[in-house]
Amino acid sequence: MTREKDAVTTRRLFRVAILSAALAVVLAAVALNAGSGRKASASSASASSAVTQLARAQRHIDHLVFIVQENRSFDHYFGTFPGADGIPMRDGRPTVCLPDPVLQACVRPYHSSNLVNLGGPHTQRHSVADVDGGRMDGFVRTTVASQIRCGDARDRFRPKCRRYLGPQLQPDVLSWHDAREIPNYWSYAEHFVLQDHMFAPTDSWTLPSHLFLVSGWSATCSDPKDPMSCTSDLALKQAAEVQHGGQEPLYAWTDITYLLNEAGVSWAYYVGKDTCFLDPCTKRAPGSQYTVYQQNPLPGFVTVRQDHQLRNIEGHPAYFQAAADGTLPSVSWVMPYDGVSEHPSNGMPITDGQAWVTKVIDAAMQGPDWDSTAIFLAWDDWGGFYDHVQPPRVDRNGYGLRVPGILISPWARAGTIDHQTLSFDAYLKLIEDLFLGGQRLNPKTDGRPDPRPTVRENAKILGDLLNEFDFTQQPIPPLVLDPRPPPGPASIPGT
Repeated sequence: MTREKDAVTTRRLFRVAILSAALAVVLAAVALNAGSGRKASASSASASSAVTQLARAQRHIDHLVFIVQENRSFDHYFGTFPGADGIPMRDGRPTVCLPDPVLQACVRPYHSSNLVNLGGPHTQRHSVADVDGGRMDGFVRTTVASQIRCGDARDRFRPKCRRYLGPQLQPDVLSWHDAREIPNYWSYAEHFVLQDHMFAPTDSWTLPSHLFLVSGWSATCSDPKDPMSCTSDLALKQAAEVQHGGQEPLYAWTDITYLLNEAGVSWAYYVGKDTCFLDPCTKRAPGSQYTVYQQNPLPGFVTVRQDHQLRNIEGHPAYFQAAADGTLPSVSWVMPYDGVSEHPSNGMPITDGQAWVTKVIDAAMQGPDWDSTAIFLAWDDWGGFYDHVQPPRVDRNGYGLRVPGILISPWARAGTIDHQTLSFDAYLKLIEDLFLGGQRLNPKTDGRPDPRPTVRENAKILGDLLNEFDFTQQPIPPLVLDPRPPPGPASIPGT
């Protein structure tokens, strides 16, 4: 047995012992209520149910895998998925109509068969303008104002732009896709769990979203050695200027790998095999597979360096080897390399991103760890694309606009849609519940205080990903898919 398998077995036995004791306490409380002639309270019943579900999860799930692509809204990819909270429709026609200052008319969402999209601007100010106080009608205006290619009055009507426009000559921020363009994504949603209220953790761009993914916060620190010097920052202008080539330690606050390392829980962050994050970094060769720094923030965390954990940031070949060998760590993050990220302005078709994601998922499904694995697939921000749901606010930093989210696991509630309010904070919460005894990234309890405004995992509005599992069902067999599948059927006939 390998060291990794030994560690997994030890952790599982330890967790089961703790949870058995916790369950005994809950059952004793219920028995006491019954013996006193009182009905067990709703909170007692809820606690019993929660402990049971968590105990089952800890017996069945040893590996969490988080795959994060770029820049797509929920309505853009799943706005016509049956049963989901998608684009408002009547008789297959969108009922929403957004103002277009170039056409001086309102324009509607439309189906696009184009596999290369342009998208729109997606910083914090654009998020605010897109949401427009809850009217959700600013997407075309921000595209025009930012002079996005083929969006503004300069070149909207040029022949070269026609392929990127809708039937009303509206920008492709109003486009939507379905199984004709992304059949594998729709297959995962049909067979496993689609999350139709997954919100980006922050109303800003890729880097702050990825900082939230691994730490529950995005900030700038005046002193990288002092967590208390950090203040919320969604623009991250300094980080954007510095983190090209080798990365510098800029992020002083506490990230989830600090807690994982303290608890002896294995983790890995997988990036393109040619990614350089420590100087000297040479000029990228044509065709190299590198992950951009915005999607690889961990080298910038002081804790990762102090804990000597940089070695846990590995190339993609290491992921595929671990999946094949049955040695996946407890927590894995898998980031795309440039060209397969689905970033709308990189000029690459979305089918390249879908093919990459399919290979990552197929590897886990075909490996010996499949029966104890839960895979979460999401996109890091909305990319400027239309979405009709106003994001809720939990603090000054978010949430951001909706993004697609899918759970893929043999223990997923097959073929269901989860309507809970979720964000990447729910990923942290699940990691902490499964592997850290419920310890949060909480400055009051994690032993490393920082001034984050919110312990995001404890937000009352945040749903619980454990509700997406059914550990009493027969496990779902692997759904191994062709990375280059033929188009699927139209979600709305005639579109």
